[in-house]
Amino acid sequence: MSVRKSLITLGLLALPLLAPASAGAQDYPSKPLRWIVPYAAGGGSDFLARTIGQGLSEHIGQPVVVDNKPGGNTAIGASETARAKPDGYTMLSADNGTLVFNPVLYKQLSYDAGKDLAPVSLMGRFPMILIVGPGMKANNVKAFIEEARGRQAGLDFASAGAGSPHHLAMELLKVETGLKMVHVPYRGAAPALADVAAGQVPAMMVDLAAGAGFIKAGKVRALAVANPTRLPQLPDVPTFAEMGYKNVEAAALVGMVVPAKTPPAVIDALNKQLVAAINDPGVHQRLVDFGVEPVGDTPAEFNALLQRERTRWHKLIKDLNIKLD
Repeated sequence: MSVRKSLITLGLLALPLLAPASAGAQDYPSKPLRWIVPYAAGGGSDFLARTIGQGLSEHIGQPVVVDNKPGGNTAIGASETARAKPDGYTMLSADNGTLVFNPVLYKQLSYDAGKDLAPVSLMGRFPMILIVGPGMKANNVKAFIEEARGRQAGLDFASAGAGSPHHLAMELLKVETGLKMVHVPYRGAAPALADVAAGQVPAMMVDLAAGAGFIKAGKVRALAVANPTRLPQLPDVPTFAEMGYKNVEAAALVGMVVPAKTPPAVIDALNKQLVAAINDPGVHQRLVDFGVEPVGDTPAEFNALLQRERTRWHKLIKDLNIKLD
């Protein structure tokens, strides 16, 4: 056999070894997808998954089954996803609690956010809003700071839970303003909002999806948004940057991740269909109406965002010595 024929034969023999990676993406998905949401049904993350999941199902021609796995500050759902078969058929709604805060809030976790989970796309942002109830007189950030400083024992603030974006957004405000504030954690945004509206706790940071009804009904007052720009739904509420606190930016970031060893070609295929679903006009509008800022980016862009968020928030958490175990 000539050298040329030998090389051709070797090349042909090698082709099957290269084929599976691309073939796996070509016939993906060929069965229903399981979408794990690490929160109970009815919340913001659940709404996001079900709304986008419906659009995703239409795009891929396969059912998308939302599976709620609450508990462990999202660790239960994250761990189950990390252990799942890395074939693109199990996805997780992962927020910055799952991917950014938990690794430094807990000494031991049942999953490794950086090694066990691979980013697919950031799906949406829930910008934080500083609100106060009837127990405070302040109508703006300056007055809020003055009133808070006048309380020698410190100002109590509610949150949707210890280690939540709502909690850490307020800790960021505390650091940036030098205020003395005392955290009062709740199990979810709804009971926290109810107590702020009733005057039981003076203030909290809340996302628009949870707080819009209370704000529009006048039960609480929105003083500032922790966002680079004003929110179109609250055009009269200034940003913290406008008030002189440019570093007070915080949002609940909800993205999709899959098991870490999922083939890149499958992740890319899932990303394209997911982004197409997010950008569908009907889905996009439902998200905006709910109070979500829809995103839809690449795996690389989502990963870069997570790295920046880890740098920023890990320092704050360590400086304040916040621990949950």
